[in-house]
Amino acid sequence: MAENTLTGLIPDIYEALDVVSRELVGLVPSVTMNASAERAALNQDIIVDVEPAGNVSDITPAMVVPDPTGQTSGNAAITITKERAAEFGFNGNAAKGLNTGAGYQNTRAGKIAQAIRAVANEVETDLAALQKTFSRAYGTPATTPFGTANDYTDASNVMKILKDNGGNVDPQLVLNTTAGANFLGKQSAVNAAGTDSMLRQGVLLDLHGMPIRESAQIQTQTAGAMASATTNNAGYAVGATVLTLATAGTGVIAAGDIITIAGDTNKYAVTSVVFAGANPAAGDTITIAAPGLRVAIATSATAITVVASSARNMCFARSALVLAARAPALPEEGDMAADRQIITDPRSGLSLEFSMYKGYRKVRYEVGLAWGVKNIKPEHTALLLG
Repeated sequence: MAENTLTGLIPDIYEALDVVSRELVGLVPSVTMNASAERAALNQDIIVDVEPAGNVSDITPAMVVPDPTGQTSGNAAITITKERAAEFGFNGNAAKGLNTGAGYQNTRAGKIAQAIRAVANEVETDLAALQKTFSRAYGTPATTPFGTANDYTDASNVMKILKDNGGNVDPQLVLNTTAGANFLGKQSAVNAAGTDSMLRQGVLLDLHGMPIRESAQIQTQTAGAMASATTNNAGYAVGATVLTLATAGTGVIAAGDIITIAGDTNKYAVTSVVFAGANPAAGDTITIAAPGLRVAIATSATAITVVASSARNMCFARSALVLAARAPALPEEGDMAADRQIITDPRSGLSLEFSMYKGYRKVRYEVGLAWGVKNIKPEHTALLLG
């Protein structure tokens, strides 16, 4: 067993973690972290439990205890889709030369900070991309939320979607920095909050049990070009998720677009589409996220409108978004690392593997992580447009 050569670096590593954890990675501490000391291989599935709705039945007095109704527990597979490492190194001449200037230890600590930052930002970006799997949306495209002083209705209305869908348990709201600037500048209660949560976890305010954070990776999606499209005349009940189109209109849309339907004020998120050509045609379909339509569509062609390009601030129950994070896989025999340590960032919760490889008059440092993300409960997620 190699001697523990990274022990002396641990103070530098934690100092670097302290710096980088203040980057705007509001999604990582907001989601469910499925972490383990076990390593995971690229493309390996991590299984998480998803339970069905509870059974409710009449109470009928009897001298025999009735059998419980059988239930089938479900699960969701979260695939480890990335196995990444941020790396840097020095040779003997470079290390020696740095000691006549900035100093080798200072430079190494800075590179550690940048390596952690790079990995954390990739994880954050993958979580932000889950916006294409969300349920419904609230807000006005190209209008930044929280623009009216002391008005929190943007937050309360996007939270209403979670409440209506039965998902208002441990809700989270993550904003881009533009919405965050409005929130800080126009909402006086933020200044009056007086807590240390902003320093600890980037929480702008805990609004009625919903922490509000910022993320630098919140996406802005360009809207699809579909115009003047309609449903067919089949009619669709509340809860329907697949809408079949008629031959009408021009252009197409894609997953992540937001649509409205004539006679219905809801904004629905599109999860997938099937278009045979460049324009809507009979038989083409649009699939919207669970729980589907909130208002039935009559048995007549009904207009579909694509919502304009918008920023996708994300509101969700913590349990809906899962981040599975593991140390990258190793061969059973081990590899050539002289030493490695697992360091957990106390703010984001990411556990990162630091490895050091000694070569011929050269050393390589590596910050590694294997991860995958998934929205396992789309109906417990909503978008705040901006």
